Amino acid sequence: MESNRQKKINQLLQEELSEIFRKQSVEIGKGILISTTEVKISPDLGVAKVYISIFPSQYREPLMKEINELNSRFRKILGTKLAKHLRQIPELIFYLDTTLDEVEKIEKALKGEDENPIL
Repeated sequence: MESNRQKKINQLLQEELSEIFRKQSVEIGKGILISTTEVKISPDLGVAKVYISIFPSQYREPLMKEINELNSRFRKILGTKLAKHLRQIPELIFYLDTTLDEVEKIEKALKGEDENPIL
């Protein structure tokens, strides 16, 4: 069960990372949308799992690789923005969030637009 402090920090980190990725996607161009879907921080506030959704899907692998390489840069940016809120900036671990793909797949199956071997 998450404490109130964890919930507040999760929300704060999600908002700040969303803003950072919004600015990055404008710089990259190409119509790429990077959004932070969820942040889960550990009880000791030392590690934050960040779930990211990237659209369009063909850019996912290279962008996830680039995001992981720039991990320390994102942490430094968060440090300058959140210095008054947090004593220590948590280690960031990025994960690709594919829940929207799963929803789309289920919707296609329900509409009968997929390759259903049963029908």
